[in-house]
Amino acid sequence: PLVFVHGLLVNGDLWRKVVPELAPRFRCITPDLPLGSHELPMRPDADLGIAGVAQLVADFVAALDLQQPTLVANDTGGAITQVVMTEHAPCVGRVVLTSCDAFENFLPPMFRPLQLLAHAPPLLTGVLQLFRLRAVRRLPLAFGWLAKHGIEAQTEEGYAGPVLSNPGVRRDCFKVLRDISPRYTRAAAEKLPGFDRPVLVAWSAEDRFFPPAHGRRLAALLPQGRFEEIADSYTFSSEDNPKALAGLIASFLTESDEGSA
Repeated sequence: PLVFVHGLLVNGDLWRKVVPELAPRFRCITPDLPLGSHELPMRPDADLGIAGVAQLVADFVAALDLQQPTLVANDTGGAITQVVMTEHAPCVGRVVLTSCDAFENFLPPMFRPLQLLAHAPPLLTGVLQLFRLRAVRRLPLAFGWLAKHGIEAQTEEGYAGPVLSNPGVRRDCFKVLRDISPRYTRAAAEKLPGFDRPVLVAWSAEDRFFPPAHGRRLAALLPQGRFEEIADSYTFSSEDNPKALAGLIASFLTESDEGSA
């Protein structure tokens, strides 16, 4: 099975163009994590720090009784997955890291004002209301530099709608935002050389937020790491070049299966 791990302010729909390419051969599972575009809020006392969300991913794998699945991650989900790899390694079989936070880059500088505003929820709530306008959602601070070829309006609204309309979802999102810190990705990087399972690092060649050099660094840290670039893509390669991403994932899974046979 493949478990797809999305990032902040998107949901499982991020993978809607990749899953149909892989589903004929692999079981694909696309959970909506409590990262701001989920429909059902968590309990008010839920631990939604980065370590807490990593625990949720591990608990999700256990609840479905998945035997060492492949985690496929992007953006904030990639940082969370690095924590899963280093703190909950027994639940992971293989990993695909697409463009994501790593090392000192968690959050990317352009998004850090949102994190500061998360400490003043009424202010951030007011700023987020601007995302009702599609023109605002296309700005670099929103989705503009995440998807090179744009995102359909209906999908954008599915991403933005929950955090705009549901106070519980906003509470969850702000919890995550407030806890984001490079201390998590730096700590994971120190432990990644101990992760001895196959990892594909499939980075977007034209990423505006996550340097391809970080992808190469991640692959070099991992004993079974392999680096590939995805052309014609910003951070959301699953939006911009889904066939290329799906092809790399399928080849990686087939080759690592053959290697372990």
